[in-house]
Parts: sequence; C-alpha cells; structure tokens
Amino acid sequence: MPDLREQGHLRSAVGGFASGVTLLLILAAMGRKLEARTATSAGSAKASRAWVALLPLGLLVTVGIDLLLDGLLVGLGVAIGSKTGIILTIALTLEILFLTVSVAGELADRGLSARRAVAICTGLGLATAVGAVGGAALLGQAGGSILAAGLAFGAAALLYLAVEELLVEAHEEAETPLLSAMFFLGFLIIYVLGELGG
Repeated sequence: MPDLREQGHLRSAVGGFASGVTLLLILAAMGRKLEARTATSAGSAKASRAWVALLPLGLLVTVGIDLLLDGLLVGLGVAIGSKTGIILTIALTLEILFLTVSVAGELADRGLSARRAVAICTGLGLATAVGAVGGAALLGQAGGSILAAGLAFGAAALLYLAVEELLVEAHEEAETPLLSAMFFLGFLIIYVLGELGG
C-alpha cells in the first residue's frame, strides 16, 4: 500500500480498499445468516446426507471467497513483478495454512470424518489457484490504477481475515458490522493522512 501511495494512485487504492471492506462486511453478514439458517434446519436433514447438515456453510462460503480473493492478490502481485508475487505467495501460504487448520478443526468439532474434512479443505484451497490464474490472466496487462485498486482490495481482504477471523481476541466483545467498519475506516484514514502528510 505505501508503494501505491508513492506511485500516485491514492484514489484507486482508497476506492479498492473501501470496496473490499464493503464486500467483506456484506459477506460476513450473509455468512452469519446462512449459518443461523443451517443451524435451525440441521435437524430436518435426511439420515443418508446427515453429514451435510453438519457443515458450517457460512464459514465455508466466507473462507472460499476469501481464498479466491487471496489467489487474485497473488495473480496481481505476479502481474506487478516476480518479487512482489513471491512475497505475496509466501505470506499467503502461511495464512492459508492457519486458516485451513482452523477450518479443519471446526469441521472435526462438528463431527465430520477426517477424510471429509481434508476433502473440503482441499476443495477450498483450489479457489486460491483459480483466483491466481484468473487474476494474472485478466489483470496482467492492466494499468497502474486498476492494479492499485486490486491490490488495495486484496489488502482489505487480508486485514479482515487477520482481524475478524483469526484473532480470538476480536470476538471477546459482541461483533457488530459497525465495529468492524470503524476499524477499517481508521486504517484508511491513517493511510490517507500518510499520503497527505507527504
């Protein structure tokens, strides 16, 4: 993000970051609704497909979209330069490792077998590859403003995951979309002030 600021793409970066935060807050709200709906209908599942009722659909959809966005970020990084692509790949590999362990633990807590948990996590992981290939193919020849918006969008996704999903302390208080939005607004204000301050 500081490099984008120095290249004069502040508006694109702010727009991409704000779009990413908005999308992720909407997805989180949808995930919570889907999770609540799944929990109330779990008892009505047929015995032959009872394991499907155990799936935390809200979590899985949110993680799948996040991994797709992570892949898109890798694809954008490769489009910018090999060094950026390598750094993003290493960082996201570590993030995806911890995310997969979290998802696998949640699936095991819900009673899914290890084989099904591994299959689900593998399927989710493929979303990263799809995002990376798609990002490189679609945005490989894009201009600086579009790349800046895409990277800022991806940065919002990474911050959201780190703050809202992986840090247990973030959930000690009741989570509201307003609290999440205020964190990202604060980050964005600091980012813009850094640009305006030189």
